[in-house]
Amino acid sequence: QVQLVESGGGLVQSGGSLRLSCAASGRAFSDYAMGWFRQAPGKERDFVAAISWIGGSTYYADSVKGRFTISRDNTKNTVYLQMNCLTPEDTAVYYCAAARSKRYRIDSRDYNYWGQGTQVTVSS
Repeated sequence: QVQLVESGGGLVQSGGSLRLSCAASGRAFSDYAMGWFRQAPGKERDFVAAISWIGGSTYYADSVKGRFTISRDNTKNTVYLQMNCLTPEDTAVYYCAAARSKRYRIDSRDYNYWGQGTQVTVSS
């Protein structure tokens, strides 16, 4: 069992930055690939970024590539999402998730554990 708690969301102006954190507890964090997803009001949950179990490989949705960076610190059991050049289209609830996999995963169905989410609102 893995428990995930996101933090770092908030209100930011367009063009600004935020750094999300996801703290994990429970089973060995380094056994899991990690991902970030987001869900805007009235829309489906979409993939944002993923990282392999030791952080050697990452993958991004086209919509965030070049603006967002996913990273992890296995000594702190934490995964991060650095978000730069934010736009109102990035407004959503952001979720982190853990997958029992060494390789990164981009399909939400491959993830076993989810956090409660943190709201990110970007004003124009």
